[in-house]
Amino acid sequence: MEVFILQIFNSLSVGTILLLVAIGLSIIFGIMKVINMAHGELIMIGAYMTYLIQNLFLKTMPEYLNYFYFFALPSSFIAAGFTGFILERGIIRFLYGRPLDTLLVTWGISLIFQQMARNIFGAPNVEVKTPSWLQGGLEIMDSLQLPFPRLFILFIAFLSVCGIYLYIYRTKSGCAMRAVMQNRQMASCIGINTKKVDAFNFAIGSGLAGVAGCVLCLLGPIGPSLGTYYIVDAFLVVVLGGVGKISGTILAAFIIGFLNTTFEFSSTATMGKVLALIIVIIFLQWKPSGLIALKTRALE
Repeated sequence: MEVFILQIFNSLSVGTILLLVAIGLSIIFGIMKVINMAHGELIMIGAYMTYLIQNLFLKTMPEYLNYFYFFALPSSFIAAGFTGFILERGIIRFLYGRPLDTLLVTWGISLIFQQMARNIFGAPNVEVKTPSWLQGGLEIMDSLQLPFPRLFILFIAFLSVCGIYLYIYRTKSGCAMRAVMQNRQMASCIGINTKKVDAFNFAIGSGLAGVAGCVLCLLGPIGPSLGTYYIVDAFLVVVLGGVGKISGTILAAFIIGFLNTTFEFSSTATMGKVLALIIVIIFLQWKPSGLIALKTRALE
């Protein structure tokens, strides 16, 4: 029983991390068809912003250090979102309709960001201290404890999904985003500023990557190459879920998380990822549109 509960929790935990990493990419890739290889570096920006906020509290308000995370989360979102907005306005908007060009350009941008991080923070990894209220775990049984950091990440993922849902289905900007996703030309004809929608949504997707970077600080040291460990999994989740479908991204994240932890339990971490990848590839051969296909009003 304990092994079963732990396995379910590990699957939820891995799936939650994949969801936070991929949900911003789903918005960017789904709406603008931009293959953003710099998404991992936006995650890195969020992580380093958390590190800076921690150091700021250490120097100015050490007695309130336990509360720095409440400031780090919105700061990471703003820093990564602003960076994404500048990238979209300065470079990406000139490359719409040319996905291979966006791939090459954003890959170059990712290398630049990594080198900038090495120049500013150094090549070695740095550590963000876990607040005291996140240390320890929730005791379920005598020999089973669920770590508070993992539970906190679950909570942040839940808030992020709720926030995205409210934005997409309960705001005027979200309605414009759905219109552009379904039929860009028709949305433009009825007066929606598609360029403004693109810039705003790129910023939101980038900001969510920053939030992912912030919570990843709870799992271990961070460094300039932090994002490269997650970018492949992020694209895998987006493609499996169905390009442009947030609900598909959520479902795919937990499916891949379950597959990874299940196979890792009976083999090794590397072999678990390989087996999970093979299953996803086989599924996509059968259903190329992913788990949930995007319905549009465009004529094919």
